Amino acid sequence: MPIKIPNNLPAAHILENENIFVMDADRAYSQDIRPLRILILNLMPIKHVTETQLLRLLGNTPLQVEVDFIYTQSYIPTHTPQDYLTEFYGTFNDVCNKKYDGLIITGAPVEFMDFEEVAYWQEVAKIMEWSKTHVYSTFHICWGAQAGLYYHYGIPKYILDHKISGVYKHHVCVQHEKLFRGFDDEFFVPHSRNTEERRSDIAKVPELTILAESEDEAGVYAIANLDKKQFFITGHAEYDPWTLKQEYERDLKAGLNPKIPQNYYPNDDPAKPPIVKWRSVAHLLFANWLNYYVYQETPYEIDAIYDYSI
Repeated sequence: MPIKIPNNLPAAHILENENIFVMDADRAYSQDIRPLRILILNLMPIKHVTETQLLRLLGNTPLQVEVDFIYTQSYIPTHTPQDYLTEFYGTFNDVCNKKYDGLIITGAPVEFMDFEEVAYWQEVAKIMEWSKTHVYSTFHICWGAQAGLYYHYGIPKYILDHKISGVYKHHVCVQHEKLFRGFDDEFFVPHSRNTEERRSDIAKVPELTILAESEDEAGVYAIANLDKKQFFITGHAEYDPWTLKQEYERDLKAGLNPKIPQNYYPNDDPAKPPIVKWRSVAHLLFANWLNYYVYQETPYEIDAIYDYSI
């Protein structure tokens, strides 16, 4: 089944060329079906890149998915034109009276700042609080995961001595967990961050379960409150093959003296094309979330989503 997105969204052309079934709004409205309603709070500066990465995964499932995008009013992105935001995005005020089957909160390039110092922190916190009563399941990615763990459970982040950048081996910590159904015993996921959460802090919160982690320096990968269907993912399974390369070259130009991304280039040679080890992982991760924690459990009458805060 297709993913339904705005008619003229640039990502649509990219996905169609990749044979991802995309349905525009006009055609979707002609079908007598209740699609899954997913809201994406896109905090990344170059919006269309993250849109395409996420829509590629949300669109490659048997489910019909309807996506809304929002950005923060409290901080207007400088890398995305305002007319693009006006055409394809809303703000929290536009959606605050709606209910959604799922919410995705992306990463953001603000990890060196304390949460309260981020210009849009209060707005993000308001959205996370709203999600308790208006969203059935929430999927937090990278800084979004750190923000969610801090807001909901008081778990701090710590600045690392050097950036974690590369493709790392992981294993599942909980047997028969639906989010990782179909995963191999070992699987690979990209990470790109300068901060971390510590296992010892997470273990102090009884509502949280560590679902997957890396034996390498990437550490804890997936944390969840399964009762409230909140997922916190520290890596970037959604990354394109070239994303780590682009970030590495960006950091080189900025004089940050970055390390070569680990387990990414053949023989750690940046002159060679990277090897993709995580494409199937990304598709399975998002398909499992949509199927087992959204589609199969969310009420058909979306307004019946109940209040997780009580």
